[in-house]
Formats: sequence, structure tokens, C-alpha cells
Amino acid sequence: TRLIQEISVLLWHWEPPFSVINFILNAVPVVISFKFIGKKFTGYSCLMIVVSGILTDMVPAWPVTEDILLIAIFGGLINALAISLCLFANATSGGTDFIAIFLSEKYGIDSWNYIFAGNVVILGIAGALFGWVIVILFLYSIIFQYTSTQVLHVLYKRYQKQTLIIVTKRPEDVYEAIAEITHHDATLIKGEGCYSKQECDVLYSVVGRDEVSKVVNTVRETDPQAFVNMIRTENLAGRFYQRPND
Repeated sequence: TRLIQEISVLLWHWEPPFSVINFILNAVPVVISFKFIGKKFTGYSCLMIVVSGILTDMVPAWPVTEDILLIAIFGGLINALAISLCLFANATSGGTDFIAIFLSEKYGIDSWNYIFAGNVVILGIAGALFGWVIVILFLYSIIFQYTSTQVLHVLYKRYQKQTLIIVTKRPEDVYEAIAEITHHDATLIKGEGCYSKQECDVLYSVVGRDEVSKVVNTVRETDPQAFVNMIRTENLAGRFYQRPND
């Protein structure tokens, strides 16, 4: 939206309203979201887009500091916090966030870094169009986008996966606890302790990272002697239950 505003000023010496451009650009992602993600999710997201666009036009800018680096870092941090609030409420702030959720829902990937790459391309176009001064601002904008993306990646874990390997003497009870919390299955593997030479049961399961803490606490309550190994899962092929947004 900001890029289009700047191009309009450059070509026609007129800056169109932020909200109008923002609404137009969000039209296609809104259709994708409505079709593939959910009606309620899309409705709340549209409310967010409308309110955000109107407030951006209405609320004046109050400079806190002239340090561009501080603005880029803390602006990215605040932006990530705002987007996270939307995502926790099963909504999004619009634009590329719609695309990120769509990719995560359809292909089960954590796509925020891909969105960051797309934003870098847009910023690169801005740098090419508006010269070296804008290129410097473009570099600061990359810092803003990177900060925002990484903080969001840490805060919002819905589409991230974690592998749990649990050694337990109560496999049935532990499995029931996992299934009740996450609706995920588990695989039971028969093993033997190398030191104790006693038979043991190993449960293998993959859950969402946002569910790990609750699962581990419940496993501890079910079997205080259980040994739990948590491994971050980068890629996953096959069926994996994902809670619907609506």
C-alpha cells in the first residue's frame, strides 16, 4: 500500500488514501481465505482490515524518536505483537498474512519466512524505483520486516510441529492423555533399557508446538517417571490433524 502511494505521488503528485488501496489489495486474499480457511476467520479479518485502514488515515503520526534503526526494530516488534493478537483470536491483519495462513493450512508449513522473502521483493521494487535514498530506507525496512517475522515466528506456534518420544510404564494412559488434548495419534514401540535390561514402552507422536507444554505436563501427571524427549520437526509428510480455524 505504501509503495503504491509513493508511486502515485511520483507520477501524479497525489497520494491516495491508505484505506482505499489497502481494501483493494486485500480483496483477492479475502476471497482465498473465505474459500479455503473459513468464513468466521475471514469475517474477523475483514473487520481488522477495515478498522486498521480507517485508523491509519485518522490517527496522526507522533514521532517518538528520529533514530531509524530504533524505529525499524521496535516498529517490527510492535507489528508482530499486533499480528499475534489477531492470530490468537483466529483472525489476521490481512494482506500477506492471509497467504501465510493459507499456505500453512493447505501444505502444513510454517510460511512466515517465505512471506518475509516476498516483502523483501516488494521493498526491492521500491528501492529500484526511488533511488539510493530510498534504498537506504529499504534496508531499514528489511530490518523491520525481519524483526516482525522472527518475533511472530516465536510467538505464534500453531503451524510448527514437535516430535515427542516418551519412555513410559503406562503407555495406554499416556496415549489417552495425548489423544484427548491434541486429537493426534501415537505409535507404540517395544524396547528394552540398556542399563536396567528391563522391557519398556516408547510412544512416538507428533503434535503442534503450541500444544507441547500442556501435553508434557499431562504426561508428567499421568506417569511421573516418564522420560520425554522433544524434537523440533522441520518437515512432515502424511496426515496430520489440524484444528479448524472456525
